[in-house]
Amino acid sequence: MRIGAIAERAGVSTRALRYYEEQGLLPAQRTARGQRVYEEAAVERVQLIQQLFAAGLASRTIVDLLPCVDRGEASEDALALLKQERDRITESIADLQKARAQLDRVIEISLHPDPEHCPALRTGTAPQPV
Repeated sequence: MRIGAIAERAGVSTRALRYYEEQGLLPAQRTARGQRVYEEAAVERVQLIQQLFAAGLASRTIVDLLPCVDRGEASEDALALLKQERDRITESIADLQKARAQLDRVIEISLHPDPEHCPALRTGTAPQPV
């Protein structure tokens, strides 16, 4: 199956397929003219790769996991890698929640300024008109 057919069936761009090949995620055979040809199973593999990207995994991590997929079993190393990625995402979520809370605080101060947070409202420190 040629690259355009795989792209259409998998719902991705041909550029994405070329990237997957460059990263070692998706093998392709070549015709005598150098055109990429894929096996039927490539559609499912591309969909799996998309799911792994959507889960926040980097291409290098996906490369490490695909041999387990090909064997049909998860190794202890693969499970440890997935748990490590989950922990990384959990930490990122916590950091984003802290940032959002800080931004909420700044918005609240902006909506309701007080002398403690706004020097211009302190007695005698408001800017004088020119």
